This record gives sequence, structure tokens and C-alpha cells, in this order.
Amino acid sequence: MSWVLIAVATVAVLLPFASSWTLPSTHRFLASPSLSRPHLRRPCPGVVPLRSTAESSPAAGVSTDDDGAPWWKSFTLEHAWVAEQTRPQFPILSRTVGDDKPLIYLDSAATSQKPSEVVDALRRYYDTMNSNVHRGAHFLSQAATTAYEDSRDAVAELIGAARREEVVFTSGATQGLNLLARSLGDGFLVPEDGAGPSEVVVTAMEHHSNIVPWQMLAERLGPERLVVKYAGLNADRTGLDADHLRSLVTPRTKVVSFVHVSNALGCINPVDEIVSHVRSNAHPDCAIVLDACQSVPHMAVDVGALGVDFLVGSAHKFCGPTGIGFLWGKYTRLEALPPYQGGGEMIDTVTLGGSTYAPPPARFEAGTPPIAQAVGMGAAARYVQRVGMENIHAYEKELGQYLVRRMNEVPGVTAFGPPPGEPRAALVSFATEGVHASDLSTFLDMEGVAVRAGHHCCQPLHTELGVSHSARASLYFYNTKRDVDVFIEKLEQTMDFFANMGESGTDDDFGDMDGLFSFDDFP
Repeated sequence: MSWVLIAVATVAVLLPFASSWTLPSTHRFLASPSLSRPHLRRPCPGVVPLRSTAESSPAAGVSTDDDGAPWWKSFTLEHAWVAEQTRPQFPILSRTVGDDKPLIYLDSAATSQKPSEVVDALRRYYDTMNSNVHRGAHFLSQAATTAYEDSRDAVAELIGAARREEVVFTSGATQGLNLLARSLGDGFLVPEDGAGPSEVVVTAMEHHSNIVPWQMLAERLGPERLVVKYAGLNADRTGLDADHLRSLVTPRTKVVSFVHVSNALGCINPVDEIVSHVRSNAHPDCAIVLDACQSVPHMAVDVGALGVDFLVGSAHKFCGPTGIGFLWGKYTRLEALPPYQGGGEMIDTVTLGGSTYAPPPARFEAGTPPIAQAVGMGAAARYVQRVGMENIHAYEKELGQYLVRRMNEVPGVTAFGPPPGEPRAALVSFATEGVHASDLSTFLDMEGVAVRAGHHCCQPLHTELGVSHSARASLYFYNTKRDVDVFIEKLEQTMDFFANMGESGTDDDFGDMDGLFSFDDFP
């Protein structure tokens, strides 16, 4: 039997007893700068949000019992009703995994679970209207076209777009960013003669999809025509160094592309401040691009109020299907962009002498689109609006702070991003002393707890943090206080197990326990 199998068997026997073991107190928590609150727009017209079933809910607070009980035992969440009302609509959350363990799903930053009505919308499309869209005269084609374009309206309403034509359907945020890099690079980013290279400014905390396309473009154009600059983290490594970003912006800066909410740090970037500085100091036509994958699902987003030129998102992050997302752009900016791909749907006329192109959004939607996925995205957009983005944000703010506070008390854990009390998303990436992130996630999975391990498609960020990998627990509005409590309990048990294994000299028997189940390339 391999050492790995022996270790797994040992864990299966000993992990339930790990809570009785002790661990040296080596915890540290990174400090946080002051971060601005996200913009919250008013509820969408025609949408009736869920409401609390109680006239008054207990206020969140810390236990003051005289019996010495931990504070979290009596801690309550004012908006817990959001999860209570929505959780039954997600059948997967009631299943068991592995050795009949109840599923505790803490990986929604990677992909969210789907409510029954989104799955039903996909099934209904295939059962009743499956057909290609646009220009079809028959009933099914017209029904499919209506459902497809209704979904565009739903996304436009979700993000506060001024008109449906500003919403381009993509395969996801990654394609949206690649589209922008390619189309902007085919004309706008090429510098005038003698002007020096154009500049693209991004940050070190970006997802790879907001770094690699710009690097590929820079390689294609060459350093004499385009350079990419990177804004680093602040001194505490808990968020963006906004001063550094501002210092990188010059009159040659033609693109500033950054994330609204970090998928690893959980920090909320000050969009208003960045936009204001860029408008005053960059090239007059500088395109400001916002990656909103981790903000659109969790807070009210109003593209008009944000003041950016382009914004990307992915449906699977906000209860929709995979393989579909959107690029929003100011219509005048979209009109100025050349096509990203050629083919059907995106043309106006085609002759052997050349082609003319359709106006946006069709110009950027070549070929048969992912119709069913688009219908599912529309259903998801309507669903989260009905729950109420203000409700979702308020609940996740409470639950996220509860998660951070509880993790702050686990010895041997280094949590990244803003500490308790500072604004942040409901996710925590963390390192565990003496335990590789992939080992930790494997052990937690044995207890039914699903977390992410790896670099979360943010290798430059992890380099800035001084680690090669981390684990991440991320919440959504269907998660509960109990989910967090079970996670913390199993995290403490796993840490105790590895600590006692090291103290007993077991490392010598099994070799290097750091990375026993290593998946370094797992995003």
C-alpha cells in the first residue's frame, strides 16, 4: 500500500479525535487599509425582493453569557432569513457526499450552485422552443429569439445598462476580456507616429484572464508600440496600492483594466477614485475596463454610476449556467470597436469584394450563439433580482464578517485580505502552517466540506503574498451560519491532526507531508 493510501486511512481513523489535540498558537492576521463601500443602486423596477418572515430579527452581537461560552454560540445574523428562504430552491445543497457527509459548499467564488428555476428554464427551452435564433420565420425560431433577447434585457436590468444593445453575450468574462484586448489592439491601442508606446495598466491582483490577454497583445504589437504596467499591493498586502496605480497612469495610458472585487483577497477596490484619476490624467479616450465577476453576484451594480467604459461578468457566478457571460460597454465605445470574430450573425452585407458589419451587439456575436445558456443566464438574472441584491449584499456582509472573525481565532492560519471589521467580500483565502492547501482541501472534503485550493488563477497575487498557493472558503446567500461553524470545526480538527502528526515524528515515516496530495496547477 502506498504512503498516500496509508495516510488517508490513518486520517479516516484519527480525524474524528483530532479536536482533543493541541496546537502551538502561531496565528497571524494581515492588517487592512480603509476601503470604500460598494455602490448600491436602487431596486430594479418591477422586481419584488424577498422579505423577512419576522417583524424583527435579533441584532448581531457577541455573547455576554456568564457561563464562559464562546461568543459565536449565541451570535445571530439579522438577515439569516435570506438563506432560510432560498436554500430549499437549491436541491444540490441537500445531498450528501463521500461517506454520507452532508455537503457544505464553500466554493461559490469558483462557481455558484443553481436554483431549480434556472435548471427548469434550460429544460423548458429544450422541451418547447429549441431552434436557432434571429431571421427565422417559423414559430420555434421566433419563440427562441424572444427568450434569447429577453435574457439580454434581464442582464441589462441587473447591471443598470441604459439599453439592451450595450450587452454583448460571450462565453464568459474571459472571452469578454479577450474580445476587448483584440478589438482595442486592432486600432485604438496602436500609437501615433512618434508618440511612444501606448500603455495598459492592470493590477497584480487580477485573475489571469485580465493579465494574459494584455500580455499576448503586447507580444503581438511589440514593446515599441505597447507596454503593460502592473500596480502592486499596499504595504499590508491586504488590498490595492491605489497610489501606485495612480503613479502609473500617464497621457499615453489607453487602457486601465482592474477587478472590482478580488477573487482571492476579497477586497473591494475604490472604483470611483480610480475612474476619477484616470479621467483626469490618462489619454482622453482611455478605456476603463472592470472585471465584475465577484461583484455582480453579490452586490447591486450600476454601470452608469460606476463610470467605467466596459464591464465583464460570468453567469455561472450568479446562479446561471456555465459557458455564458456578458460584456457590457457604452454603446459609443462598442460602435467604435472592430469585430472580434467573423462569420454569420455579425455581418450586414457580404460580397466577394468585402464585408460590412452589423451594429452592436450582433457585431460581436458571430455564429450560432449559446442560446440555451443565454436563456439560463436570463433566468438567473431575474432570480437574483427577485431575491434582491440589497438583501444578498446585507446578508453576505454579516456572514462574511462572521467567517473572518471565526478564522481569526484558528491557530496556525494566515488569512489574506481585509481583517474583521473592514469591508470585504464573503470569501477568505488563507494559508495553513505546516499543511499544504491541497492536503487541507482533501481532508476537508472527506468531511463533506468543499473549499478551493491552489492559486485561484492569481499566480502574480500569490507571488506578492509570498506564497505559492492558498485555500479559499467562499460564501453565497444560500450558505448558513452552520456551514461556517462546521467548516471551522473541521479546519481545526485537520490542523490538530497535522500538528500531532508532526509532534509524534510521523513526518519521518511518511516523508514531506507538505503537499502530500499536491495539485499546484489546480486553479
